[in-house]
Amino acid sequence: MKRLALFAALAFASSVAFASSCPKEMKAIDAALPKAKLSASQASEVKKLRAEGEAHHKAGKHAESMASLSKAKAILKIK
Repeated sequence: MKRLALFAALAFASSVAFASSCPKEMKAIDAALPKAKLSASQASEVKKLRAEGEAHHKAGKHAESMASLSKAKAILKIK
């Protein structure tokens, strides 16, 4: 029983950590995008992924949000 409670607490804590990271990642993308030297298709893809990330975040799907935002950051070559 204690293990189950510990697992539930850790799962909740990780989802809260993802939830608070999403806005930080979106801000980093927003700051880097105007300065980035991207092709039109790359810029479009970054904007699409950023929008997907925000939509997933608002829907409470933080793992999916972080996946989309990570792809956008990879295109922008930011950490």
